[in-house]
Amino acid sequence: MRHLLNVLNSVRASTARRWRGSMTRTGRVQPAEPLRLFDCEGDAACRLVREALTELDLDAIILPCPDGGHRYANELENLSGSRTPPFLIDLDTDREAQGAEAILTYLFEHYADRPVPAALTASSANLAQSARASRIRGNAGRTVRRSQPARQLLTLYSFESSPYSRPVRERLCELELGYRLINLGKQQLADVGPAKLHLTLKPYRPLPGTKRAAFFARHGNVQVPYLEDPNTDTALFESADILAYLDRAYGG
Repeated sequence: MRHLLNVLNSVRASTARRWRGSMTRTGRVQPAEPLRLFDCEGDAACRLVREALTELDLDAIILPCPDGGHRYANELENLSGSRTPPFLIDLDTDREAQGAEAILTYLFEHYADRPVPAALTASSANLAQSARASRIRGNAGRTVRRSQPARQLLTLYSFESSPYSRPVRERLCELELGYRLINLGKQQLADVGPAKLHLTLKPYRPLPGTKRAAFFARHGNVQVPYLEDPNTDTALFESADILAYLDRAYGG
């Protein structure tokens, strides 16, 4: 029951941001070297960047910098002169961008050849809306917890507005566990709905040639969150199971 209430609260947070970070454009070419994003899950500005990553169908290595953390915040300070995320590095273009406004402008100009959509700009209204989503979540994913480091990056299949994925991302941030984020945003009407209750009367099929199609071929469905941990050779569906695993494996 406690986890169900957590997920329902996460639904409220997604609703507060009008479910930005749900749909994605198909056919986006991933950079040869993954984007690196210094991020704090509960931060209002960082949320706008993660929404853009989903909507642009871009994956990234997430380097969590919660309040009070040091595992990646020290590196962030060395690179940017500040311990405040978001900060983006694109190794393909040797470009860096600091702050939501600069990052969003760069991502949409370079990867979409268009201006930032009004609903994703770092405007006072969008930041206030994003901050409200954080308050709804009790600012979860904002403050560091004691943890054991992971030798290798974890991998999380997710998309920004997913109510089930958000608690996992919050915990990864609090535990300062870096991970590769694979965005599986929705691409067609049939993708809408839970993994086994899609809005289609036909057998569900993701669009061919997409990350969702590759995931479907491996697992027989498209369900997030899905966590892979190469440090323990563990792979898990279900947010409650993933949260319990992270606390057991890495909690301090």
